[in-house]
Amino acid sequence: MSLSAADDRLAARLPSGVLREIAPTYLEEPRGRFHGRAGLVAAPRDVEETAAIIRACAEAGVAVVPRGGGTGLVAGQIMSDGPAPLILSLERMSAIRDVFPSEGVMIAESGVTLQQARDAAAQVGRQFPLSLASQGTAQIGGVLSTNAGGVNVLRYGNARALCLGIEAVLPSGQIMRDLKRLRKDNTGYDLRDLLIGAEGTLGVITAASLVMAPLPAENGVAMMQVADPEAALDLLALAQGRMAGGVTAFELISGQGLRFLRQHFPQIRQPFDDIPDWIALIEVGLPAGLGADAALEGLFAAGLESGLVSDGVIAQSGQQAAEMWGLREHIPLGNRAVGAIASHDISLPLSVIGQFIRDAQVRLAQQGDMRINCFGHLGDGNLHFNLFPAEGRRREEYDDIRRDLSRMIHEMVVERGGSFSAEHGVGRLKAADLARWGDPVRVQAMRTIKQALDPAGIMNPGVIFPAG
Repeated sequence: MSLSAADDRLAARLPSGVLREIAPTYLEEPRGRFHGRAGLVAAPRDVEETAAIIRACAEAGVAVVPRGGGTGLVAGQIMSDGPAPLILSLERMSAIRDVFPSEGVMIAESGVTLQQARDAAAQVGRQFPLSLASQGTAQIGGVLSTNAGGVNVLRYGNARALCLGIEAVLPSGQIMRDLKRLRKDNTGYDLRDLLIGAEGTLGVITAASLVMAPLPAENGVAMMQVADPEAALDLLALAQGRMAGGVTAFELISGQGLRFLRQHFPQIRQPFDDIPDWIALIEVGLPAGLGADAALEGLFAAGLESGLVSDGVIAQSGQQAAEMWGLREHIPLGNRAVGAIASHDISLPLSVIGQFIRDAQVRLAQQGDMRINCFGHLGDGNLHFNLFPAEGRRREEYDDIRRDLSRMIHEMVVERGGSFSAEHGVGRLKAADLARWGDPVRVQAMRTIKQALDPAGIMNPGVIFPAG
């Protein structure tokens, strides 16, 4: 490892054995649009070593970029510009410290992967219901720092709703030990909720008390053809009315995404020979004796009678259910195989989603020939609205209008009371968007908080607030 004189002085002040080689994986992000830099990479073994690293960086005036599994899509985990930072990897803090089955709580360190947390809950007959396509790699610290969502937000909420307490190191190097297991604790400002979603700009989460939910006695999964997003939303309302809180997930899948999969992953089984324009993927979890499959059959019959659905498939086994979810989870891979011009992680009030999609299609058609793959977590209003080259064209041909297209989409979303960042966070990629469209009083209050907790500005500079 070749160090500058400043890096060498900082390295000498760090706890023994925490330094890592600067491997390429520490400097990458999944979409390949940004490449990071680092003076040092440190991987602490516990919260005390984390605090010592932060204190040393604060005294040296060196920026700290916290890094979890590296699956973030808004460049929050890498720093491309400015003096080379220290990358703080939580990979070695990977212990499940304790599990309390009767309380429905586990204590997990930040380096625990989401899949490991889910497995730990399953071992005691519970579930950690946060579910992401990247759950084998995404880590608890990063999931909380970005307030990640996923497919089960409709029933269980975002990461914030599944966390009771945290342990964290503040920018001063002080340790906040607040790993409470309480559902009620009204003792002043909720610093847990402040650090969750702060994307490493106010400190480093090192461990968390996580909620484990009961496992539904019966689960059912189905795919149903719908004419358009409005019909899908009406079907969602019908399902919620019939099942009283039993709808776990409700996903919207477009025919364009299925065509991408058929072209690039023909081995993946699709439920319909003729690809429909829109499909709703529904999962329900019900108490014993209520019959999840019967509930879905009743929903399909009611949807058919009311003209909301035209065809459907109900999974007859766990394997079939897994195949249906596998189809949904492969959609991003199909997108990657085609190559997106621009991707948008947006949320909208449910009642305006259908009109937004139609309006956006019209506006985009005026900008040029391109394909749209709109899919996502319809139940909570979160859509992934991604643009792709027309058949026979390359995405590089759209480079001159890519930013204008994204700005147009985001403007349309904000005008309709939506958000340009539903579940991925702001990161560095969308910091300018927050400055442009965020409520100015709210943004200023956030800046005040940042200045109060991190006056030297060492924690993940450039994330949430533009650098400089």
